[in-house]
Amino acid sequence: MQAGAVRVNGSVAQKRATIIVPGDVLTFAMGDDIRVIQVNGIGTRRGPAPEAQELYTDLSPPAPKSEKKPPENPAFEGKGRPSKRDRRVLDLSRARHLE
Repeated sequence: MQAGAVRVNGSVAQKRATIIVPGDVLTFAMGDDIRVIQVNGIGTRRGPAPEAQELYTDLSPPAPKSEKKPPENPAFEGKGRPSKRDRRVLDLSRARHLE
């Protein structure tokens, strides 16, 4: 992350080793979204994810459902993996194209 990318209780964290305590609110960018997290507790050990999820509360509003869909793959016609014959034809067509 770049400098000033994390805010603790609304003020920019000046250093990476900023001490946080239960009740602090962290604000940071995660991808295209802004996350707001309230710290409920500090873990005493590195444990499983469900245990870690109990240590914070996500105050971010739910992300709107994205209407962006990945583009359809025009080369895929429901055939799956090309057969050996298909690969040979493709290799020959590429070789002719390079000449």
